[in-house]
Amino acid sequence: MKYLIVGLGNIGEEYWGTRHNIGFRVVNALAEAHAAKFEENRYGATCEFRLKNQQLLLLKPNTYMNLSGNAVRYWMQEEKITIDHVLIICDDISIPFGTLRMRQKGSAGGHNGLKDIAAKCGGEGFARLRFGVGGDFPKGAQVNWVLGRFPQEEEDKMPERLETAVKFIEEFCLAGPAIAMNKYNGK
Repeated sequence: MKYLIVGLGNIGEEYWGTRHNIGFRVVNALAEAHAAKFEENRYGATCEFRLKNQQLLLLKPNTYMNLSGNAVRYWMQEEKITIDHVLIICDDISIPFGTLRMRQKGSAGGHNGLKDIAAKCGGEGFARLRFGVGGDFPKGAQVNWVLGRFPQEEEDKMPERLETAVKFIEEFCLAGPAIAMNKYNGK
């Protein structure tokens, strides 16, 4: 069984550490937990490792957030991975910082990366793990918020939040989405 685990973000050093790049940070933490190293490949950086009896392919698309569907579609086809074995990790402004919420499928909820993946990969039947980045910004300032960096008090909590996200993804791959969601949703 093979899973495609995709962390969404924008390429470029100027975006590192921004709220919108939390997907990259989560897959980096997952790779690090399994001593896997990313390599630059077509449509993004990838790495692979085994988690018990499951094979995981991690992807950080190099297509920018709003065109992530191109990278996801390519690696799904290249590795013959079905949509039900895809997990997308992204930021979510509608939930508090560090809160994790998984859904097996559903709408993009205004997230342009998810919209593009759904449009290019055959619908919204993929799982998504949303990492809360909060939404304490004035009306019209959403872009500045998601492209802004986490304040120090949130950065201080980041190692624990990333560790929980890694456990959530491992549970998703080993026990399935229902068990993973029951154990970690809202945590």
